[in-house]
Amino acid sequence: MGQVGRWLTSLEACAGAGGQALGLEMAGFAPVMLIDNDKHACATLRWNRPAWDVRQMDLRDFVAGEHSQVYDVDLLSAGVPRTPYSVAGHQQGFKDSRDMLSAVVWLATEVRPRAIMIENVPTLLTDAKFEANRRFVIEELTHLGYAIGWRVLDAQDFGVPQARRSSILVAMKPDDLGRFQWPEAQGFSVTVAAALRESMGSRGWAGVPEWVRLADQVAPAIVGGSSTHGGADLGPTRTKAAWARLGVNGHSLGDDIPGPDFVMEFDLGKHGRDGLPKLTIPQVATLQGFPEEWHFEGGKTARYRQVAQAFPPPLAKAVGRQIAAVLNDPASVPPVA
Repeated sequence: MGQVGRWLTSLEACAGAGGQALGLEMAGFAPVMLIDNDKHACATLRWNRPAWDVRQMDLRDFVAGEHSQVYDVDLLSAGVPRTPYSVAGHQQGFKDSRDMLSAVVWLATEVRPRAIMIENVPTLLTDAKFEANRRFVIEELTHLGYAIGWRVLDAQDFGVPQARRSSILVAMKPDDLGRFQWPEAQGFSVTVAAALRESMGSRGWAGVPEWVRLADQVAPAIVGGSSTHGGADLGPTRTKAAWARLGVNGHSLGDDIPGPDFVMEFDLGKHGRDGLPKLTIPQVATLQGFPEEWHFEGGKTARYRQVAQAFPPPLAKAVGRQIAAVLNDPASVPPVA
């Protein structure tokens, strides 16, 4: 896995399909428990990692005192639902019934982890309308003795073939945060063509070279996947238009990749959107940074939602390795109970 030192422990809240947990595993963290309220996401976690302790429940109903193994973990991590802070979700913040940010903060007061990592949309950090939300998080964690770092990172800077920006909060004891360094961008981006060329040609489609010329760019952010509306497509009209410029029909997901008889036609007026190939869910998962072997449970829409809502594992790994480097440093002493 490439971790340094001993295996560190983590408690994963709002675990989803495991993007953050998988990245943190690569960084050297072993989860003592993962919590999510979606049955399909929990089934995905159990299928891929049968040894993980996965609990299907509302995080707000979780009582740490009933699970002694979660106390004093090295890391409390959470990819809280993005919808309450996204434009598509009407940016209701704490007023949104789906919001879990405050629940994660309250969980931290019970668990007292050595470090905290919370991922969400950039607007949680950058938009003035969420100043009260940020103030709540900072004040509560500071009261617990943590120092806070908060930054927007782009997944495309860490090997993910997608322009996906996230606000990431890292909290530790002041001395530990003083040694923490944010991961540095790798200096180049992986394109859609590079990520999917092999799979696009795996059924003998002769049009792959032409498609590669169109798709030689980083993908737009994979969106959609709301639990309350929408199906398996690549997002709103503007996003679908961006996908079309990459030679992808974003109006729905394909059941299979193009075969030898598929003819790509970019003239949408003549052939409509069916002249462009559709991505399969495994291909979208590749664009999120999941390894090929990671399996998703549920029907087509449920699987796509898990992929679309995921925290890209390579970005989670990059931040997780920096956290692990601090926690494995002999100068970092676990808190005394």
